[in-house]
Amino acid sequence: MALTLRPVGFVRNGVLSGGREIRWENIESEIVIDPEWVDALDGVEGFSHLWVIFYLSQSPLPKLLRTRPKGRADAPLVGRFATRSPARPNPIGLTPVELLAVEGGCVRVRGLDAFDGTPVLDLKPYLPRGDSLPHARVPDWLNRLTSDDDRHGENHT
Repeated sequence: MALTLRPVGFVRNGVLSGGREIRWENIESEIVIDPEWVDALDGVEGFSHLWVIFYLSQSPLPKLLRTRPKGRADAPLVGRFATRSPARPNPIGLTPVELLAVEGGCVRVRGLDAFDGTPVLDLKPYLPRGDSLPHARVPDWLNRLTSDDDRHGENHT
């Protein structure tokens, strides 16, 4: 089965490359919406946060089905689906972002972990009632890695 996806817009933020050293939570980006989709933005300005679904156009396809999160030797060997690695069988990214402004066909956001020129596939409003899962759990190894990252000031992606 073949799928065809068309971008609704593209990311503009001047970030052309980089790695874990990028503090994405501080990056402000513009999502430039294709003119045919601008009317679909009506009402989005009432939300504080959005989900951005995008195509990881610079990510390699995974070579292995298992990996060590963040490439760390002290992390367990887990399946690709247990990570947030950009190397995915279908390179689709999903990030919740803070909505800063909507100006015509330009959506300004903070916290989008996507490079300049990345195709945006969809925008969806963040809904606190349905999107926040207070009883969600993660494995112990992730809590340990996150704690280590916090001590060293690293990203959690």
